[in-house]
Amino acid sequence: MQVGQGQPHGQPRDGERAVIIHGAADVAAVLLMAAGRPVALLSAPGVAGYLGIGGFAALLEPHGARHLGILDAGDAPGHALAALRAGFLRVVLRPELRAFPALVELAKGMGAQMLPAPPPALDLARVDLRKPQGLRHLARWLDLP
Repeated sequence: MQVGQGQPHGQPRDGERAVIIHGAADVAAVLLMAAGRPVALLSAPGVAGYLGIGGFAALLEPHGARHLGILDAGDAPGHALAALRAGFLRVVLRPELRAFPALVELAKGMGAQMLPAPPPALDLARVDLRKPQGLRHLARWLDLP
């Protein structure tokens, strides 16, 4: 099973499975298949720098799923701060950055989390959800019967 991103991993919530999404079709497929089970919709690494915070939010909002989103700000503390201000509850930022401790405290005060690494995740860039085996792969990752 392809799992994306680095070590150490951010901590998933109880029973939650993370999936790296790359487009609106990914979001729809994951939410449909998860059917209310705990799932996190993780951005690609450093997405804040190229798609933007608004772009990632636009993938989630039509599904009412912003609260499930984890935005990866890479090594950009300004993007991490903007993601918090935009309402993201979990943001990934490299912990060796000087601003990381202050952003952790700020996030806590906002009821959010600044993660030093993304949680273990299935990267849908490597899964073809148009094929039955791709759907089975996602179902196994989500721990579906």
